[in-house]
Amino acid sequence: MTGQARPAPSPAVIAVVIHDDRALLVRRANPPDAGLWGFPGGKIDYGETVAAAALRELQEETGVQAEAREIITALDIFDHDDSGRLLYHYILLAVRCEYVSGVPEAGDDALEARWIPITELDPRRLPMSADVDVIARRAHQMKA
Repeated sequence: MTGQARPAPSPAVIAVVIHDDRALLVRRANPPDAGLWGFPGGKIDYGETVAAAALRELQEETGVQAEAREIITALDIFDHDDSGRLLYHYILLAVRCEYVSGVPEAGDDALEARWIPITELDPRRLPMSADVDVIARRAHQMKA
């Protein structure tokens, strides 16, 4: 094999919290998806479990407390520069979390944090990361 070594994909999590038919979302301050609404999340630290990472990211970005349940799905997230060169590849694990307490307040790399009714999750009306609406509905069905 020739050429430059490529970095391995980075494992990351999103905390999917559904409460009272609403999804807890943050508006991202940084790439990828800066300015878009999505679930709180980020990279998994070395030696950290998937569940612990989801709860840590949830706390850092929203101040909300929850209990991690099961993994809903896994996604490949690719971030490219303007020329199309791949900058980052994240393997994103969506973890369903059960709300315990707290009022969402934007922290860490979030511009805003708030509960949004699942019925309002439509990418044509709300600028959001890929599949936020689909994942929220799946998590809502799992809870029922």
